[in-house]
Amino acid sequence: MPNKITRIPVDSSMVTALGYDPAEESLYVEFSNTGYIYEYHEVEPEIFEELQNASSIGSYMHNNIFDCYGYSNHKRKFRW
Repeated sequence: MPNKITRIPVDSSMVTALGYDPAEESLYVEFSNTGYIYEYHEVEPEIFEELQNASSIGSYMHNNIFDCYGYSNHKRKFRW
């Protein structure tokens, strides 16, 4: 896990914040309902850009992230 990822707050009922590590191609997603942070592996930079610019982050997650990338659940241990 990286030492420091920039936390980007987002306007979404599903997601509180996003983060991205381009060196590792890791997408970090903080979910509103649990506060847990999931790290999605091998996410291309253009996917992160599309996610940030999506009209609905939740819909984009359902259509392009869930079931498409492996992940780790960091629960509350992660530090932004």
